[in-house]
Amino acid sequence: MNEEKIRYYIQEILREIESVKEKDALRDDLKETPERVLCMYQEIFNGYKQDITKILKVFNADHHEMVIEKDIEFYSTCEHHMVSFFGKVHIGYIPDGKVLGLSKLARLTDYVSHRLQIQERITTTIAEILMKQVNPKGCMVVVEAKHLCVCGRGIKKQDALTITSAVRGCFADNQDNCRNEFLMLIR
Repeated sequence: MNEEKIRYYIQEILREIESVKEKDALRDDLKETPERVLCMYQEIFNGYKQDITKILKVFNADHHEMVIEKDIEFYSTCEHHMVSFFGKVHIGYIPDGKVLGLSKLARLTDYVSHRLQIQERITTTIAEILMKQVNPKGCMVVVEAKHLCVCGRGIKKQDALTITSAVRGCFADNQDNCRNEFLMLIR
């Protein structure tokens, strides 16, 4: 991330919004905004800098029953409008000799969501990474989110909630009713 370029372009955007013609003639309340936006971008887009193999530590375990982490709060930034969307992620998987530490599912969620993103990609990427890194019998991911591009602009529907899901392995086949069990347990 080129910090100087980001500061410069944010300042230029502010000048255009405020119709300021003279260079560096922003009003006092906006002078620190480019630096604040840079710091925010470094935080909310830190998913680009992380290595998923260092985040997900897998443990050998003789556990073959469903593991669920639900209500994992997340926020992300819409790649279409560059405004926030946020909500909860619910992840379930059936281990096949390997499990993750409980905090790792939240870390996986942050890794995927802290980028310019769309909700559908967050959902499928979490499922794909989980299948690749942990190799469970199957997994299911459900994401529920409110999008500021729907709530605050355009259609302006504040109560609209978008729900997406991804199912893999035994959840896709609904073997042993695992999909139904997962959906019942997250509600």
